[in-house]
Amino acid sequence: MIESMTDKPLTDVAFSNFDLHPALLEGLEKAGFTRCTPIQALTLPLALAGRDIAGQAQTGTGKTLAFLIATIDRLLKRPALATRQDADPRALILAPTRELAIQIHKDALAFGSALGIKYALVYGGVDYDKQREILQRGADIIIATPGRLIDYVKQHKVVSLHACEVCVLDEADRMFDLGFIKDIRFLLRKMPGCKERQTLLFSATLSHRVLELAYEHMNDPEKLVVETATVTTTRVRQKVYFPSNEEKIPLLIGLLSRSESARTMIFVNTKAWVEKVARGLERAGFRVGVISGDVPQKKRESLLNRFKRGDLELLVATDVAARGLHIEAVSHVYNFDLPFDAEDYVHRIGRTARLGAEGDAISFACERYAQSLPEIEAFIEQKIPVGQVDPELLVAIPRAPRAGVPAVEGEEPPESVSQIFREVREAQKAEADRGGGRGGPSRGGPSRAGGGRGAGGGAGRSGGGHGRSGSPATPHRERAAPASTTTHAPAVAESNGASAAHSSAGAKAGSAAPAIADGVPSTRKPRRHRGGRVRSAGAGELTAAPVADITQRVPVVPAPREAHGGGVSASAAAAKPAVASKPVAPKKPSLLGKIKQGLKSLVKRPPRSGH
Repeated sequence: MIESMTDKPLTDVAFSNFDLHPALLEGLEKAGFTRCTPIQALTLPLALAGRDIAGQAQTGTGKTLAFLIATIDRLLKRPALATRQDADPRALILAPTRELAIQIHKDALAFGSALGIKYALVYGGVDYDKQREILQRGADIIIATPGRLIDYVKQHKVVSLHACEVCVLDEADRMFDLGFIKDIRFLLRKMPGCKERQTLLFSATLSHRVLELAYEHMNDPEKLVVETATVTTTRVRQKVYFPSNEEKIPLLIGLLSRSESARTMIFVNTKAWVEKVARGLERAGFRVGVISGDVPQKKRESLLNRFKRGDLELLVATDVAARGLHIEAVSHVYNFDLPFDAEDYVHRIGRTARLGAEGDAISFACERYAQSLPEIEAFIEQKIPVGQVDPELLVAIPRAPRAGVPAVEGEEPPESVSQIFREVREAQKAEADRGGGRGGPSRGGPSRAGGGRGAGGGAGRSGGGHGRSGSPATPHRERAAPASTTTHAPAVAESNGASAAHSSAGAKAGSAAPAIADGVPSTRKPRRHRGGRVRSAGAGELTAAPVADITQRVPVVPAPREAHGGGVSASAAAAKPAVASKPVAPKKPSLLGKIKQGLKSLVKRPPRSGH
């Protein structure tokens, strides 16, 4: 492991000191990149030589540019693998979030758009078919999130990774947190072996899990760490307040009204509180944008671009926006909720004081999330100064009215927070109606009466719908009564109800008993089917089993036959009540049945009188 100790944002090492491809060096100079940051100066000598690297440095120190330079230089200097087809990618860059993938693609185009290299940006939430067409046309470098890329890889005619020479894992620890580890292993197994592939891994924090992945799928990687005096940059002024839950929004508005920040980011832990906080700030007169998992991807990109241009003063976000995003001139970061993970705190406050600038990070340790503070202070190895929640801070200072923001051509007109989340709920409701939601109806038919998932492609539990075949639905929870033994009938009066009971039992027996063919009752046991339906033995047709009624059980036996086998005699059926009918003689037990009866008799035999 190689460590470098420095707090300087830039070094004296120039990019011209490395043996870079001339066209690449020219693109860097045009984009304004002349000197290296510490992580770039430390990793480029080994990465340009083809070594595998696990690099660690603080947020905002140029890790993205380090692996982009190494990847593009390799593709410009070295020939492709012999097994590569024209449409196969030569390099793959994986990012945990959509916003980070978009940021990497934008940085690559800033200095590498004129190098003849084709890029493909692949992430979820946007046009699936359009991205598939881009991959089928071919790309040299794919920048993607794991989930969407795996969908295309499994479609073998879309993209193949068998000729991928370089694999980059950016913010690898976040991929572990989001559960992408199995996806990463799947993609690595689709690439050439670790000795034929260069793998670069970068993150602000390298946990043991990340290093385990590195040593398993990388070829003798070199761990390179840029150490600083503190885990967080010293140019961030940190402070923590201890408000109650009810004081958090008034305190946030009061602090914002006392600062003249052009761009401020506010982080919360849950998507529900993104809307609550943004609504409160909008009512206070701030221009607010929101980023969370509920907001559609195109809307998130539009809001992020407006925030970067300065059209929005505040951006309320979950940890989706805490990694890798480079937004210039963010002077304040507010942790409205302290994060559960101490590493997330480092990434959040890393959105400010980037590349030598200064900034403020203000956190609220409320009743719900204050327990995370000791772990955070232990991780950053310093005590965070405490601010007093004075009553005057809870009262906002009147702000001068802000001028309106003109609409940008090609973008949707600005929307309020209420409009954004109204569209979100309408989209979620439409998705649920189409069967895409967990509580929506099934695709093939009506949903259950009590909500929830539909019963496959057929009718729901209510029994009022129909399946795909058009047959009426039947309740499948209730058991059908055996037709040859008993059925259920309501109780009737003994004085004048014998015939009524018999007719009721006979009616139910007619629907549930085995069908009679040629005047001979079938002895075959009715076959059970899902949904409570039984197959009639004689006719071979599906009939619905009767709903069980537990009020009274009346034995039912096959009715007597006519002399010439012409069917069931109605007079004979009415002559005797069902309760007085002679039961059917049991079948002769088999050998196993005899053994079972013998064992039961031994167990139930009373003790001898002599004992």
